[in-house]
Amino acid sequence: VSGCIRGCGLVGVLVWVCVSGCISVDTGYTLCVAGCPWMWDDLSCWQDAAVGEVVSVRCPEVFHDLLSPDDEIGWISRNCTAEGWSETFPHYVDACLSDDNTTRPDMHYASVKALYTAGYSTSLVSLTTAMTILCRFRKLHCTRNYIHMNLFVSFMLRAISVFIKDGVLYTQEEENHCFRHTVECKAVMVLFHYCVMSNYFWLFIEGLYLFTLLVQTFFPERRYFYWYTVVGWGTPTICVTVWAALRLHFDDTSCWDTNNTTALWWVIKGPTVVSIMINFVLFVGIIVILVQKLQSPDIRGNESSIYLRLARSTLLLIPLFGIHYTVFAFSPEDVSKKERLVFELGLGSFQGFVVAVLYCFLNGEVQSEIKRKWRSWRVNRYFTVDLKHQQRHPSLVSSGVNGGTQLSMLSSKSSSALQIRMVGPLAETPSTLNLPT
Repeated sequence: VSGCIRGCGLVGVLVWVCVSGCISVDTGYTLCVAGCPWMWDDLSCWQDAAVGEVVSVRCPEVFHDLLSPDDEIGWISRNCTAEGWSETFPHYVDACLSDDNTTRPDMHYASVKALYTAGYSTSLVSLTTAMTILCRFRKLHCTRNYIHMNLFVSFMLRAISVFIKDGVLYTQEEENHCFRHTVECKAVMVLFHYCVMSNYFWLFIEGLYLFTLLVQTFFPERRYFYWYTVVGWGTPTICVTVWAALRLHFDDTSCWDTNNTTALWWVIKGPTVVSIMINFVLFVGIIVILVQKLQSPDIRGNESSIYLRLARSTLLLIPLFGIHYTVFAFSPEDVSKKERLVFELGLGSFQGFVVAVLYCFLNGEVQSEIKRKWRSWRVNRYFTVDLKHQQRHPSLVSSGVNGGTQLSMLSSKSSSALQIRMVGPLAETPSTLNLPT
């Protein structure tokens, strides 16, 4: 076959007829057929057709979320002419939207994209700052904060992968998604699924660690942390690798950004849903343990204060455990897609920011360490400036009156600083033993 494009069909036994171009048959004759090639118009994918043929497709899925359950999904048609494809009839808005719903779908998705872009950007900046703080101060290095740091990294990777995916797939508005199946595009989708799945599993690790901390009094944290790392990063690697291999052999179509085969998609979705539900069970178990501890006779306070502390603890655990993902955990992908996008992409993009604020910036241990470093820096800076002043004016040091005056000024101005320096190590000892609130 010579000069043919995609979309050939078998006619008779020996002749292959293509939508455009010329072909040769076994009889030695050349048959030329004019037609319309495949086309992507930013909303629908139109199959190849011969001149005079009318092609009809259903309204794209982007319109389905804007219709009520009682509305019937419309059809769009194009005519293949000698000059190419005709305009759609009827128009997308007339055929795919009801009379009482004139909201354009591109505006809805543009708003969701702007929302999650702002959310992931905010989360990325706050998580980077939190990671810098936890890595900078050595006294904050412990198993609990190591798990927090891995969770922060997973949130950062998730945000970066979303930006990369949008940059590769949706930079050009007129991109032909019918024929887009490059290795680069597929690699980006593999990276995206790995980062998202790793984030879910590190949320699961956070819940498992906290539950183990409350249930067991003593346990080897370092040995547990090794297995936490294996589960948090290793399980997504295995699942995504298996999914990519199966997709390559059984459903190597498009850019792997759509899931035509449900069974293959459950290789990734199945473990993710399991981690979400186990985390929900752990969340309920932790709430039960907190209720029992708050009702203990050793805990002072009236009933209202007890429930207030319980509500505060519950609200702090929701973003850490990712409990909001249970809302759409078992619902099909095509059900409530509009609400799912707003909830998981729009609001979920700020989860990294909330976690960084609650478990780093508002952490009492982190604040105490930052204040201690700040006081130490101010004291060291004061003595450095005073030493330079003495070196520039040695006569003041040799003079008894001036020296006494300088000493009195030094003790009066820096008495609090000296007291901080002397008492600091003693004051830091108990803070290192207590867990942050």
